Amino acid sequence: TIAAGVSELGIKLFRGGAYKPRTSPYSFQGLGLEGLKMLAEVREVFGLGIVTEAISVESIDLIEKYADVIQIGARNMHNFDLLRRAGQARKPVLLKRGMCATLEEFIFAAEYILLEGNKDVVLCERGLRTFNDHTRNTLDLAVVPAVRDICHLPIIVDPSHAAGTVRKVIPLACASVAAGTDGIIVEVHHQPEKALSDGPQALSFKMLGQMIEQVTQIAAIVRQDSVTLAT
Repeated sequence: TIAAGVSELGIKLFRGGAYKPRTSPYSFQGLGLEGLKMLAEVREVFGLGIVTEAISVESIDLIEKYADVIQIGARNMHNFDLLRRAGQARKPVLLKRGMCATLEEFIFAAEYILLEGNKDVVLCERGLRTFNDHTRNTLDLAVVPAVRDICHLPIIVDPSHAAGTVRKVIPLACASVAAGTDGIIVEVHHQPEKALSDGPQALSFKMLGQMIEQVTQIAAIVRQDSVTLAT
């Protein structure tokens, strides 16, 4: 249902978590192989590229078979064995910044992947853990131009995980585009109150359409050719 809704809005990349590392061991952890098969069906039916997270070296073997982009989540940014295995894969890697990682640590994590021969690495800023309590995480938009100064890799922004609540997602997405991000990745759900994870920050289809309209206008102003969108 979600794939159908976002596809109608022109989305090309679809992110779903077959494996979900969670803070609480009692929270929903994903469906594993069954989830990967569902994502592969989404790709077949709607033509969407699939992005999904790897949480172990072993999980990458399956993800390579069923998905198009391997995500390394914030909790695993310092999992060097996982980074090396992702570097040996021949699919793009989306690397999220760790919750307390400096820019140097972020870039070095990417280097672990690059040194194994995989040159298709995309960085993702998703917010840092700070003393602030008005958002789930503090979105560090200064890292976008900072990466531009020292690195050739593209960088996208995840405003959903930084915001933690849906009302803040679109403003942070707009600010991200103004800062020069190469793309936006957001949570979307048709029934967020029933979502098994990240429901409070999930956009509705209507809100996603509004976000697309706004960020497209901002992208034109800052003279970016395009902004890649993923849900």
